[in-house]
Amino acid sequence: QVQVVESGGGLVQPGGSLRLACTGSGFNLDAVAIGWFRQVPGKEREGVACLRARDGTTYYDDSVQGRFTITKDNSKKTVYLHLSRLKPDDAAVYYCALDLHGRLSLYRGSYQHWGQGTQVTVST
Repeated sequence: QVQVVESGGGLVQPGGSLRLACTGSGFNLDAVAIGWFRQVPGKEREGVACLRARDGTTYYDDSVQGRFTITKDNSKKTVYLHLSRLKPDDAAVYYCALDLHGRLSLYRGSYQHWGQGTQVTVST
């Protein structure tokens, strides 16, 4: 069964850092793409970062470019989203998503499997 599970959310002060993890099962990590999305109440879920696992290519939304980094650890079958210089506007529920076709995209419709989400709160 294909599954992805997020972890690592929490409360952080503005300017701080956090690492989110997306751990998968039931698929070959080398063949897929992983996207990170976020959503706040009343707004659409938006893509912030994605990684094409076969060649390590990454892509970021302008709002997080230079502050967020997506990496993977094949041995742990885990993809990480490193969040730094966090702003209050970054507060959201963060989701990881899996595209079994391995496409590099921040489009929600490209992804077939989603995690349950992890809350990131940025506040003093």
